Amino acid sequence: MAIHPTAIVHPGAEIAPDVEVGPYCVIEPGARIGSGTSLQAHVFVGRGTSIGKANEVHIGAVLGNIPQDKKFRGEPSRVEIGNRNVFREYCQIHRGSSEGSATRIGDDNLLMAMCHVAHDCVIGNGAILGSSILLAGHITVEDRVVISGHVAIHQFTTIGTLAMIGGLSAVTRDIPPFLLATGQRPCRVYGPNTVGLRRAGLTPERRFAIRRAYRLLYRSNLTVPEALGRLEDIGSTPEIAHLIEFIRSSRRGIETAGPARRTRFESASDPEVTARPDPLL
Repeated sequence: MAIHPTAIVHPGAEIAPDVEVGPYCVIEPGARIGSGTSLQAHVFVGRGTSIGKANEVHIGAVLGNIPQDKKFRGEPSRVEIGNRNVFREYCQIHRGSSEGSATRIGDDNLLMAMCHVAHDCVIGNGAILGSSILLAGHITVEDRVVISGHVAIHQFTTIGTLAMIGGLSAVTRDIPPFLLATGQRPCRVYGPNTVGLRRAGLTPERRFAIRRAYRLLYRSNLTVPEALGRLEDIGSTPEIAHLIEFIRSSRRGIETAGPARRTRFESASDPEVTARPDPLL
């Protein structure tokens, strides 16, 4: 174990033998840090924080401080972090806000400089969060989401699997999986996350199914319940099944469509779609 002499490590912390602790770090009692994890200078790890294996925690990050919630009265709560995550400079991850609650971060995520993850958030696996992103409390970010820099997201919002959000956006409602969204007051949905879907290895047939679902939901004359019913009737891939369940279970509702322009992807012969797809398709 390599612990810099200026670090303050409480004897009640559990630290694997090969963990690296840099100068001026503070590790509180009850914190647990797994094998292969490195903490650079000035990192704070609070009580109730569990960090898995092979994580990189860069200068000034704060993992497991108390939540910024006026209702919080010092109840025992947690931060649970998985494996192989990277937390860049000055990231802030706050504990859950009620007794026994937790903020959870899965595996293989990249949180760039100055990301703020508030109390009771859940981040899945393989997500990329750009610099200075602000996640309010109780937000869920599903697997392989990409959020560009300086995005602010309202509390209790959910961002679906493989969605992508453009920089400087202000998100107040749920972003369905597999889609692109961007904009401020309001944020709008503009089409499938085509590049992300290809990188995820989805076949052309499955990507086409997502594009068709997007057109039915956002570019047709159908209501959302009608579009979901049509999707169920014509059969679905696993991605479409997840999309349907995501929308049906949404608590805040989903962001609406942005303006569309005619492109070469438009098919006037498709009787189920009256919309014009966006250039981002």
